[in-house]
Amino acid sequence: MSRLFEETEINGMKLANRFVRSATWEGMATAEGAVTPRLVDVMTRLAEGRVGLIISSHAYVRKDGQAGLYQLGIYDDRLIRGLQGMTEAVHARGGKIVAQLAHAGLFGNTRLSGEEPVVVSSIDEYALPPHKVMGAADIQALVEAFRGAAERAKTAGFDGVQLHAAHGYLLSQFLSPGFNMREDGYGGSAEKRARAVLDVVAAVRQAVGESFPVLIKMNCEDFLEGGLTLEDALRTGTLLQEAGIDAIELSGGTLVSGKLSPSRAGIKSEDREAYFKDAARVFKKTLKIPIILVGGIRSFQVAERLVDEGFADYISMSRPFIREPDLVRRWASGNRSKAGCLSDNQCFGPGMAGEGVYCVTEMKEQARD
Repeated sequence: MSRLFEETEINGMKLANRFVRSATWEGMATAEGAVTPRLVDVMTRLAEGRVGLIISSHAYVRKDGQAGLYQLGIYDDRLIRGLQGMTEAVHARGGKIVAQLAHAGLFGNTRLSGEEPVVVSSIDEYALPPHKVMGAADIQALVEAFRGAAERAKTAGFDGVQLHAAHGYLLSQFLSPGFNMREDGYGGSAEKRARAVLDVVAAVRQAVGESFPVLIKMNCEDFLEGGLTLEDALRTGTLLQEAGIDAIELSGGTLVSGKLSPSRAGIKSEDREAYFKDAARVFKKTLKIPIILVGGIRSFQVAERLVDEGFADYISMSRPFIREPDLVRRWASGNRSKAGCLSDNQCFGPGMAGEGVYCVTEMKEQARD
């Protein structure tokens, strides 16, 4: 049997296989961030498709942290009931689900939230709307927002939480010298830039307890001039391990990294898959906690080699599951052909239009048939 189908566990959370659905933005919540039946259906189809671990859409922990249209929220106790319905639906189908907790920072959408974005530092090259540079008290308020969101996630029945510290969102902005120009105790060296994130980790751990899985998603590099480098990312990973993080999902790039963004297009051959694999191997050799690798993985054979050859412990995908939520079940049945995802990023277009994310190419093919 392939190691990809082994049973494993992360801090007591037992997983049926090594496949992870990486969090994305579905654009299917209500305007207030509440769960909808359509969003529940997305999660249940992933569970039915035998995805080992489902990481929910990035849920904003505070209203000023909203990034996208109809994005899931976890900022208010009133949202717990809907979230609980989603976790119960996943569990009823034998799945495991973790809530991703996020704040967009300078990428916060003022038009949607009605609130002024908070930023780590003002940066001249970005045309920022009116914003507030965070002081020490603001950072502590942010820590409390993540703490409260983690408590809601546990109450709602999630199997764990994941902190979103990748892709240029707020926690990622603290870690990156390209976004963090601070001269106080939260800026400067890699250790100081990691301080706010480590404060969040400590607060979340205190809120949920030692036996509740706390994961993090972070960049290996920003792929921006002056941005986070692999060396600093690895130092941060070491600090996170020491702080008690249970697993790291490794990604890269930001919303302003151009062709080197997290969701790269044109993955047409195996050599273009797993574009963060070399960084993952460095993390895997250095750290003892599980490494979850995301980034353009489309082929079963590539996924299997990544685990067998020590690049990562888990294989994480997002866009392939938009087209094929039953991909893992298909691979487990013996049909190991490549995922149908064409990596054309057309799936995000409907989301931007308020229709929710779906595979446009598949819809066109069905219409032709």
